[in-house]
Amino acid sequence: MASQGNVLIVDDQPERAEEMASFLQTAGFDVQVVTDVSNSNYSLGGNSDLDVILCELDLQGVSWGDARRSLREMDVQVPAIMFSEVADVEHMMTALRLGAHDFFPRPVEDTDALVRSIERCVRQRQLRRELQDSRTRLEAANRELKGTVQLLEQDQQAGRQVQLRMLPATPLVLDDYVFSHTVIPSLYLSGDFTDYFTVGDHCVAFFMADVSGHGSSSAFATVLLKNLFARKRSDLLRRSDPAIMSPVEMLQRANRELLGLAVGKFATMVVGVLDMRDNSLRYSVAGHLPLPVMVSDEGARYLQGEGSAVGLVEDADYTEYNISLPDSFMLALFSDGILEILPPKNLIEKEKYFLDVFEQSADTPDELVTRLGLDHVETAPDDIAALFLSKRG
Repeated sequence: MASQGNVLIVDDQPERAEEMASFLQTAGFDVQVVTDVSNSNYSLGGNSDLDVILCELDLQGVSWGDARRSLREMDVQVPAIMFSEVADVEHMMTALRLGAHDFFPRPVEDTDALVRSIERCVRQRQLRRELQDSRTRLEAANRELKGTVQLLEQDQQAGRQVQLRMLPATPLVLDDYVFSHTVIPSLYLSGDFTDYFTVGDHCVAFFMADVSGHGSSSAFATVLLKNLFARKRSDLLRRSDPAIMSPVEMLQRANRELLGLAVGKFATMVVGVLDMRDNSLRYSVAGHLPLPVMVSDEGARYLQGEGSAVGLVEDADYTEYNISLPDSFMLALFSDGILEILPPKNLIEKEKYFLDVFEQSADTPDELVTRLGLDHVETAPDDIAALFLSKRG
């Protein structure tokens, strides 16, 4: 039969101690007996194997006043049940001051009550052990988790550095045209990405992508899009494949590649091609908000555009727009993370406020970034990316 608990009997009368031990062993407890208190040495702290102590209050030569101070210093964790042949208020108060869980006068007439009291102490002790075991396991799990989180943070930081190196040079100055960008991730890695690069002698291709979600998986999708545009740029040079010159075709290819990735990621995008010979722009939009903003002497306005995000449906349809650009202008593309930090509450008010910012202070990209507060945003509730194309007449 499994032990009901470990009991230590402290009694300087051996016969009485052995009688109690015999009774408790019959009840299923493992029992140890101490009759010489001055020479006993038991661990009574949190790691003790003992479950309960049965101790006589009337031990010869024991000063409970001194013992009380010693017990406090020992940090006794094992519950105790006290016994005394004198059941007056003074003896019971002494037992309580010593921290006893129960008190029984001798002779013990209600042995069932004694057994129940011992069982309560044993359960309390077992619960304390289980709590300590849980705390120890939790501390070990926390240490392991901290190590894992630190490793993940290191990986994310390394990935962030790789992603930053993938971004184009800023600013990129080509005659009267200037391309620049900024990216603020909500985590270490960003699902927002932008790129621009020369194509031939007189064109610049660019795109803004806002991948769904956050973190590593979204950042991997931006790598795929970066690679797609780099491949098609190379294909134009090596095989005269004109796909990179067509915003619609590039969106269709991005759509197929994200669907083929099969990771449940989609992206809103704006793809454009600037022709510096005639100062014109071809562009296409794939579900992107906010729409590109054109700022010129005539004021600020959203460019038109619509279409499904890439990576959602196979038969997505996209429209190409062709516009002649003003002699002096700034074209600004933002990911939708910018809308999260604007003061208004609903989307229509946010879009109006956004346009008003351009109207009031949009002489340069730097002024616009300052007005929107992006120059002091270290982390944002959502990734924020911005691409600026400027021309000064």
